Amino acid sequence: MTTALATRIAREYGTPAVVVDMTRVERNIARIQAACDAAGVANRPHIKTHKSPLLARLQRDAGAAGITCQKLGEAEVMADGGLDDILISYNLLGDEKVRRLGALLARVDVTAAADNEVVVSGLPLAAELAGRPLPVVIECDTGRERAGVATPAEAVALAQAIAARQGLEFAGFLFYPTENGWPQAQRFFDDAAAGVRALGLTPRIVSTGGTPNLKNLGGLRGATEHRPGTYIYNDRMQVAAGVASWDDCALQVYATVVSRAAPDRGILDAGSKVLTADQGGLDGHGLILDHPGARIARLAEEHGFLDLSRCTERPAVGDVVRIVPNHVCVVVNMVDEVLMVRGDEIVGTLPVAARGRLR
Repeated sequence: MTTALATRIAREYGTPAVVVDMTRVERNIARIQAACDAAGVANRPHIKTHKSPLLARLQRDAGAAGITCQKLGEAEVMADGGLDDILISYNLLGDEKVRRLGALLARVDVTAAADNEVVVSGLPLAAELAGRPLPVVIECDTGRERAGVATPAEAVALAQAIAARQGLEFAGFLFYPTENGWPQAQRFFDDAAAGVRALGLTPRIVSTGGTPNLKNLGGLRGATEHRPGTYIYNDRMQVAAGVASWDDCALQVYATVVSRAAPDRGILDAGSKVLTADQGGLDGHGLILDHPGARIARLAEEHGFLDLSRCTERPAVGDVVRIVPNHVCVVVNMVDEVLMVRGDEIVGTLPVAARGRLR
C-alpha cells in the first residue's frame, strides 16, 4: 500500500473500508487449486468466506469441481449467480427449508448433509418437489465435537436409513478433522466405508475440510475432495496455523487513527462492527501491518482501542493503517461490499451478495 492509495480510499470511500487485493485473491485461488490437483483430490471451496458469486466463478473457472455452502440462503444466491454442483454442509430441518431445498434441486445439482434420522426423514419431500433424487452425505465427527455422527456404526445405520427412503441417495461422508486428528478420521472412515460396502452402498463422495487442514491435504486415504474456504482471503488465524503468509492475506481493513488521548494509547475508527470480537484464540483483534508493535487491545462497537506501549514508531491522528483481521469470514459477513484493488489502483466495489443469510 502506498500512502497515496490509503489517502484516496479514505477520501473517496471513507474508513473503515474492507479492501481486497484481487492479485492476491487470484494467486491464492491458483495456489490451492494446484495443491488439490497435486494431491489428487477435487477442490470444492467453501463460499462462507467471500459470499460472492463472482469469486466463486473464479474458483470454478480455475478448476474447482463445485462449491460448498453452509446456509441454504447462500446456496440460493450462488445458484442465481450461475453456480452449480453445490454441497450444503449443514443439517436442514423444517418444512420451509425442505421446500426451498426442493426448489433449488429442481434447477441445480445439490448434495445435502445430515447427521441424524430426523433430518433424513424430512429430505424426501425435497426430492419429490424437484422430481429428481437428492444425494445425501453423512457428516462425521472425528474429534471436533460439533455436528456429526459420533461412531462408524451410527454412520452405517444412517446410510442404510438414507438408502431406504424414496428419493434419497446415499452419497458418502463429510469430515472436518482436527488438524492433528487425521489418524482418528482415517480409522473412522475405514470402518464406516467397510460397513456401508457390506450393505451394497458406495461412498462416492468422501469430503474433507477446511483451510487450516491444507497442511493435511490428501492425508485421508480414500478422500475424493477437500473444502477449503478461508484460503481465498486468508487471515491472522491462517498465518498462525502455518497455512498462509502475510503476503497471502488478500483482505485488509483500512482504518483511521481518530484519537491519541495518551502517548501509549490510541483509538481506531474500526470497532467490533468491522473487526469482530472473535479473537480466534489470538492476542488482540488483528495485526496492524504498518505498526506491528501496536496491539488492538479491545473493541467497542465503533472504537478499536490501541495499546502503543511496544511501538517504536507510533501512528498519529489522521493516519490510515491496514489491519489483517483475526477471522476474515466474520468481517466479510458484516459489510455490504468490499473494495477491490490491484496494486495501487482501485478496481471497483464487489457486493457481498450472500451476506446475512440466517437460514
